[in-house]
Amino acid sequence: MSDATPSARLFIRFFEETGPAPIELLGGKCASLVALTTAGMPVPPGFAITTDAYTSFIEHSGIADDIHALLGSIDPDDVASIDRVSAQIREEILKRPVPQEIHDEFSEAYAALQSRFATETAVAVRSSATAEDLPDASFAGQQDTYLWLTGRDDVAEHVRRCWASLYTSRAIVYRLRAGIPNEGLSMAVAVQKMVDAKAAGVAMTVDPSNGDRSTIVIDAAWGLGELVVSGLVTPDNLHVDKVMLTVSAEHIGDKHVELVPDADARGIREREVEPERRTMRCLTDAEVTAVAAMAKRAEKHFGSPQDIEWAIDRGLPEGENLLLLQSRPETVWASKTSETAPTTSGFGIASITQSLMAQIGR
Repeated sequence: MSDATPSARLFIRFFEETGPAPIELLGGKCASLVALTTAGMPVPPGFAITTDAYTSFIEHSGIADDIHALLGSIDPDDVASIDRVSAQIREEILKRPVPQEIHDEFSEAYAALQSRFATETAVAVRSSATAEDLPDASFAGQQDTYLWLTGRDDVAEHVRRCWASLYTSRAIVYRLRAGIPNEGLSMAVAVQKMVDAKAAGVAMTVDPSNGDRSTIVIDAAWGLGELVVSGLVTPDNLHVDKVMLTVSAEHIGDKHVELVPDADARGIREREVEPERRTMRCLTDAEVTAVAAMAKRAEKHFGSPQDIEWAIDRGLPEGENLLLLQSRPETVWASKTSETAPTTSGFGIASITQSLMAQIGR
């Protein structure tokens, strides 16, 4: 851990630090990771660069008024106008200097995180906007995530790219359509130990096809879970009874590609899955039970149906290798009452991935 105490730091919050985890300081994703870590869930270690850092950067760079004026000039029906404004704002964010105090705190936190491992370990850098992962709006996929990064300078540059992704065209359009104001909008960033995933995916503690809260639905594929979330592979789709934690129905997907680490490129690469693994279920019975139990535990902790991201780390011992990467409120059925949702389990062809794509408008 850093020598600086939590109270001495202005811009950094390690996940395991106790105390309030307000969304206005941490954004939706980091607030969830802090809450899950302090609740004892198996979250990979890391820290949040708080919204105070983003706000300080924007104020010191002198571009706050420019951003406001550019966003105010947008014609929501003019795609070219949105793209032009997006590119201009992001260029300004990427070229302006970061205040020295932010740089120093980040460098100290990154060194403290790396000191926990025997060798330099790759990290993921994930955006955490203040308007994301809320019960009535899902920002999934609207801002950027960068995987398998090493080296302080490279990680720092991708933190800045996460800040800039607050103003991608897709994020601007989403906010326009959802009626979310740009005033007060901010961005935290998670820097977190990368998981070497044997298999990964998502799980939802309500059936996204019919609202059945007695069922947990899991989508799983080989490698990192980003291909599942993005809908680029057809995952295994498993329906699990929430009480018994047994599989009630399953559909094995053609998992034709996977994302794996590429040490030479210091990143990740996509590779084809050999034919015999494509039609093989990527989770054992014990792993299915463990994923479902973890999703159920997240739902109990937050007190509402959850949509989680998980991974099984090939480098950890069996029984300790299931990690929780994220938990956000389920949004498709959140506005519906329990009286209107079915209570019997059913197997729908629509998977969680399709539901997620509907949430983010893809």
